[in-house]
Amino acid sequence: MINAFVESSIRTATRPTWAEISLAALRQNYCGLKQHLGAQINICAVIKADAYGHGATACALALQEEGAGWFGVTSLDEAIPLRDFGIRARILLMTGFWPGEQEELIRLDLTPTIWTAEQVSLLEKSSAALGSHAHSVHLKIDTGMGRLGVSLAELPQLCTAVQASTHLRLEGVSTHLASSEVLDDPSVDEQLRAFERARAILRDAGFDPPLVHLANTSAMLSRRQTWHNMVRPGLALYGYQLPPQQDGKYLPGRVLPLQPVLSWKTRILSIRNIAANQAIGYGGTFRTKSASRIAVLPLGYADGLNRQLSSRGRVIVRGNYAPIVGRISMDLTLVDVTAISGACEGDEVTLIGSSGGIEVTAHEHAELCGTIPYEILCAISKRVPRRYI
Repeated sequence: MINAFVESSIRTATRPTWAEISLAALRQNYCGLKQHLGAQINICAVIKADAYGHGATACALALQEEGAGWFGVTSLDEAIPLRDFGIRARILLMTGFWPGEQEELIRLDLTPTIWTAEQVSLLEKSSAALGSHAHSVHLKIDTGMGRLGVSLAELPQLCTAVQASTHLRLEGVSTHLASSEVLDDPSVDEQLRAFERARAILRDAGFDPPLVHLANTSAMLSRRQTWHNMVRPGLALYGYQLPPQQDGKYLPGRVLPLQPVLSWKTRILSIRNIAANQAIGYGGTFRTKSASRIAVLPLGYADGLNRQLSSRGRVIVRGNYAPIVGRISMDLTLVDVTAISGACEGDEVTLIGSSGGIEVTAHEHAELCGTIPYEILCAISKRVPRRYI
């Protein structure tokens, strides 16, 4: 099925702006993570948000062929297409479910995250009605993140609700660390201690969930004590990682050799000869210092190219960097190709990726935009076709 998916993506992607997704790099990253973790650690491959903009279905199919046994998604609507396209691995609904979705998630054999007695009641009733005698659930503990999860104070009451259910199985317990990449942040140790207190409460109530997970990509790379027997890597699968920090500084040399999976490309739509001292783009925020050749690219912020890159970012044309000039608009972006000999209409342009021995990364975009690579990748819009190679 994955080969048919690849061929279909190539045939249908006709717009001269596209993202290339290297499934070989994705597989290699996954295998690298398995080697780093060892055979005893389960990997829940996080493919929420359309696999961080890479295309959840194609990525899941490739990873399933590579042996992935678990996938993490946000919600039911992200899980349904995976089942429709033949994903039979376990799927964890990491942010639970909405009332009314419980019967469908049971039919599809999805594993919901729970943290309230109401969720337990809804699942118990639907499991009983559908004849499911041991539907697996994972319990989320709020250890200090302050988002989702049951507090330690409310955990005994929730244990009582789970004890009373006869059609559910508490398979996993999890939490989420707020600052896992900051090695000297005391809140991480506080969260780890709170998590162990929660596990003690569960044991006192007669529960010993076989799966324990709290490590995301950052914790997986820098905090061995957080691995337990399952981890939830997301960004690392797609070739990026946030280096660990200490004393406010990044620590070099503590990262895995991952390959970026996504390259973002377009072609030059037009080249304009612009006189010196001429303002270009919305608001005239950029003015040429001398006679210039300005290339027009057929994409803009509607495609996900962050407007903060205006007159700050760069692209690659013919193995050379070309600066973005003027404001990025909804559908068009201007770059200066004056110094690039032979640049012409139709030339391939790399926005994210490598060409001619140089590269532009999602990390670079993120630093210039004051954000994180997660946002850069997820923001590449649906109107940018994905081509799987």
